[in-house]
Amino acid sequence: MEMDKLSNDNQHNGAAVALDGEVPQEEQMFLQHNNKPSKRPQFTDFEGKTSFGMSVFNLSNAIMGSGILGLSYAMSNTGIVLFLVLLICIACLSCYSIHLLLRSAGVVGIRAYEHLGMRAFGHPGKIIAAVVITLHNIGAMSSYLFIVKSELPLVIQAFLGQTSRSNEWFMNGNYLIILVTVGIILPLALMKHLGYLGYTSGFSLSCMVFFLSVVIYKKFNIACPLEVFGNYSVSADISEDACTTKFFTINQETAYAIPILAFAFVCHPEVLPIYTELRSPTKRRMQNIGNVSILGMFIMYFLTAVFGYLTFYENTEAELLHTYSKVDTLDTLILCVRLAVLVAVTLTVPVVLFPIRRALQQLLFPGKPFHWLRHIAIALCLLFTVNLLVILVPNIRDIFGITGATTAPSLIFILPGLFYIRIIPTEQEPMNSRPKIQAACFTALGFIFMTMSLTFIGIDWMSGEKRNVGGH
Repeated sequence: MEMDKLSNDNQHNGAAVALDGEVPQEEQMFLQHNNKPSKRPQFTDFEGKTSFGMSVFNLSNAIMGSGILGLSYAMSNTGIVLFLVLLICIACLSCYSIHLLLRSAGVVGIRAYEHLGMRAFGHPGKIIAAVVITLHNIGAMSSYLFIVKSELPLVIQAFLGQTSRSNEWFMNGNYLIILVTVGIILPLALMKHLGYLGYTSGFSLSCMVFFLSVVIYKKFNIACPLEVFGNYSVSADISEDACTTKFFTINQETAYAIPILAFAFVCHPEVLPIYTELRSPTKRRMQNIGNVSILGMFIMYFLTAVFGYLTFYENTEAELLHTYSKVDTLDTLILCVRLAVLVAVTLTVPVVLFPIRRALQQLLFPGKPFHWLRHIAIALCLLFTVNLLVILVPNIRDIFGITGATTAPSLIFILPGLFYIRIIPTEQEPMNSRPKIQAACFTALGFIFMTMSLTFIGIDWMSGEKRNVGGH
């Protein structure tokens, strides 16, 4: 899942990456480079031992995240054809973005996203990159806890054999996320090293493969129209197109489609750490890893979206797994899926928190030695903030939308393009060269995408129409 491997990578790389502008050390760590970088970047402080296949697995885990649960909702508001076109575009642009990062890293021999910002724009560049990564990870943590908030009450309800939710406190999602945070996430987040949690990456990906299998299976076991749903009161008036497949549609909710897709493909902060752990690292080899990983996730995303959409059509909610509760709250198979996903996202939260804390420590307390009080205080503040967001935000769609419209384009489009323009020497590629012009257009596309998405989402919020679609 997203950011799962970063904690492991940070442990391998933490001592190797220069901190806060220590350029002399940085130059000592890596081989000197000239204006014509070698085709095989050599990292003198670390010998990569990870195979091609394991690197694909690691990057796939970094790509995979909670965004997969919102893809069917995105398809229901774009249509199958438009969704497929958008999915292909985002996937191809993500591959090109990885190309830009690898080219930049090959010139300066830096393996951390925020330190590319340091080399490109100095300390302000590092601050911007670290802040963007921090905000994106907070959005990811919020989406994971929102899944706990919406799914855990249904799991408890199924274990109690109830077909409707009671008003007991243990059925309130807001109380449950606080209990889960204090009882499970906080103890793990307070540990000095979270490297062993990287082993949950394989389990998390397996959970999502299981989730996809169930989505495909349920498509052929759930009838439409939704009058057959026994646990939710539905209107007697069923629209004529309630069970009609739409290939191309645009409505007010379409504004959330591209941000959801962008959110689902963000893996860029992990690309460089995985690159330097690769055995015999070359740009072509790592680019192939990125292409294979994105292709695999593309297939998985599309299958999840299309089978989820063809099950519920216009009644697809913003979090697909929650939609199945309309069919049978006590469904054993869906209960198993919920449990698997809940365990996976719960164990992922402390892993995602770890790089945020590391970035904040570098920004606020550069050069300071480890101190338990600071370590604990940052974790408490972050978890309090995330819990507050999850309690106040009414819909996971809003988390996917805002995060996908702001930090995702920054990490995929804007920053990689700017890094490439600034880092690649003008002697090698002048500003009017084709690669630099392409990178500039790529950056501009990110700004356009961000502006349009925020504008449409803002209009949707101000209009107040259909605000509860897909709610929980």
